[in-house]
Amino acid sequence: MKLTFLGTGTSMGVPVAGGFGPKHAGNDPRNQRYRCSVWIRSQERSLVIDTGPEFRLQTLRAGIRRIDALLMTHEHTDHIAGLDDLRSYNYEQKKAIPVYTSPRTEEAIRHRFSYMFGPDKTPGSVDIDFKPFQQAVQEGDCRIVPLPVMHGGMEVMGFRVNDISYITDVNHIPDDTAKKIRGSKILIMSGLRWSPSHPTHYTIPEAIEVSETLGVGQTYLIHMSPFVDHEEVSRRMPPRVKLAFDQLELSV
Repeated sequence: MKLTFLGTGTSMGVPVAGGFGPKHAGNDPRNQRYRCSVWIRSQERSLVIDTGPEFRLQTLRAGIRRIDALLMTHEHTDHIAGLDDLRSYNYEQKKAIPVYTSPRTEEAIRHRFSYMFGPDKTPGSVDIDFKPFQQAVQEGDCRIVPLPVMHGGMEVMGFRVNDISYITDVNHIPDDTAKKIRGSKILIMSGLRWSPSHPTHYTIPEAIEVSETLGVGQTYLIHMSPFVDHEEVSRRMPPRVKLAFDQLELSV
């Protein structure tokens, strides 16, 4: 399997609109972060997790020519705003794209993108097919396991796809979910910043501590704020935890 990080930034992206915030990005492309998304490819399937505001640009620079299924973590704007960019895939693939997510996220998408659904569906708009997802499913050679975690008081859906576990927007992992993560070769999870603490996201030290309890091979951190300078923070990381960056490709 192969995985490409399409985006690794926090909800406002990095750098943020207006150029506000820290100025240390310099010429290091690893400090230029689109909103969080990943592309997973197996022998039989091309899967994408989340469609943020830069999704069109992400597909172009990664060269995504097919999407067999979409996995949606939750309904916040930085994870769903690019849904309309799936239209070209519908046109080329000539069928609806299956979407695996929680019932709450499905309801929110149907409300916010109402023109895509129902008797008044706009002709030519995105065609997606929501799939009930409360237990493991098989998509070709990919076994997809739900990994519910907490984002403050909100439940967010993570996913284990074969030996890859993906969790974003998290500050608590329930015991049942931790059991499903254990044994993963790759764990991807959010680490917002080094400090201070945050009410709905793990900090980087907290993410490091949690990853060490989960019995995984290698952890990559995502959903990083403008206050995370890739080179400087990487020097402080333990060997089995690394900062991801946009367009990083892994083989599993």
